[in-house]
Amino acid sequence: MESTGLDEEMLRAVVDSFYTKVRADDLLGPIFDARIRDWGPHLARMTEFWSSVALMTGRYHGSPALAHADLPVTWTHFEQWLALFRQTAEDLCPPEGAAHLIERAERIARSLHMVVENATSRGAPSLRPPAPAGGA
Repeated sequence: MESTGLDEEMLRAVVDSFYTKVRADDLLGPIFDARIRDWGPHLARMTEFWSSVALMTGRYHGSPALAHADLPVTWTHFEQWLALFRQTAEDLCPPEGAAHLIERAERIARSLHMVVENATSRGAPSLRPPAPAGGA
């Protein structure tokens, strides 16, 4: 916390501001609106998530991969998510804190994109020929 200038109050402000932008975004807003009915608990959960990620508090207990695996999104959606997140972090946090959050957000975006891609490809036919009979 000392090196980043981040604390719980700042993370709450980042989460609230970020999701205000997400909800107003033409690309991301409809995806979130289709899945989240009560924003209060979602924002509280996301604050717990970022507290765990940025401050190592261990407050978040959940599985982001499972929550995102079936989303109808592409890398374009993650790029927009990151653009809004970067803007929010840079606007509200000291430079060290913004860099800390952005680095983690970029890793999270790449990881969740892989989860979505893997979930999407599970139903696709295999591109590899079947192994020869007899185990060779």
